[in-house]
Amino acid sequence: MGSTAVFYDPIYLEHDTGYGHPERAERLEAAMGMLRETGLVDRVAVLSPRDATVEEINLVHPLGYIEMVRKTAESGGGWLDADTHVSPRSYEAALRSTGALLDGLERIFSGELENAFCLVRPPGHHATAGRAMGFCLFNNNAVAARFAMREFGITRVFILDWDAHHGNGIQDIFYEDEKVLYVSLHQYPHYPGSGSSGETGSGKGKGYTVNFPLPARSGEDVYLAAFDEVIMPIAEQYQPELVLISAGYDGHFSDLLCSMLLRGRSYAEMTRRLKDLAERHCEGKMLAALEGGYNLDGIAVSIADTIAVMAGEDVMVEEDLGGRALPESSGRGMEVVEATRRALSSFWKL
Repeated sequence: MGSTAVFYDPIYLEHDTGYGHPERAERLEAAMGMLRETGLVDRVAVLSPRDATVEEINLVHPLGYIEMVRKTAESGGGWLDADTHVSPRSYEAALRSTGALLDGLERIFSGELENAFCLVRPPGHHATAGRAMGFCLFNNNAVAARFAMREFGITRVFILDWDAHHGNGIQDIFYEDEKVLYVSLHQYPHYPGSGSSGETGSGKGKGYTVNFPLPARSGEDVYLAAFDEVIMPIAEQYQPELVLISAGYDGHFSDLLCSMLLRGRSYAEMTRRLKDLAERHCEGKMLAALEGGYNLDGIAVSIADTIAVMAGEDVMVEEDLGGRALPESSGRGMEVVEATRRALSSFWKL
């Protein structure tokens, strides 16, 4: 059985989003600090990844778009949309961000690793094939899925996206593709506005997109109900050959941009279910890539708890709530879980 690795490189800190931007280098520094504080850094391999090639990025993104990102960076940077900034070294960081996933997959499929966490930036899940948006330049998990299909001949990739913003880019890229089962749990209505329960795929991909548009203040009880009542039954029927996680941590109760009520242990519980699924169906082949999460303490604790579960280490970080109890989880979240179950019940046994 392989081990767990964390992919990280200092080039990620060189992607400069500008003063006051929530997607900032300190996010990764806080996470690495927590891995050192908990001792996890000594129990997993910390690896510097290779770059993705232009040809590999082109599995998802047109060459003209890739070239536009490169030229924007090399000319000094600029804004690609209202939220998404490119600095002089952003193109290099983006190649190594996507490259971490591909490096991880190569090592996982060779048997060197069982699973991996890619502590990367810029993130990816909002980027469509031809458009940067929502802090994302290249769609890391979408490229990883296509790469795994091409290099390892697999035909069933399961992408679970627990970022509190809907991964519109991943959904758009695979909406008509039965080779990818995409599941998203996200705050709704919220940026980018997509991801209703009725968005279930089209053509050959009908039934392979699963959305949970959850109300603000949804907590761990709602997320785990979604897993146990809908996500895991569908995933068991799908029998994935690879599990990918779009691991955003803006659902943490402390987050600056969202209004959900998860904590570090919530991500640990979701990770545990996904790890068990991967062990049952694909010899543990699982890879997680960082997406959002903007409170430094929240992201540090949650990433550490996720990696601890992936590595089989009993290291859960106790969170200090300052003597306060978390607010009550919105009961309306359970109604969304049921609505999603109904929307998918004609495609899967639920």
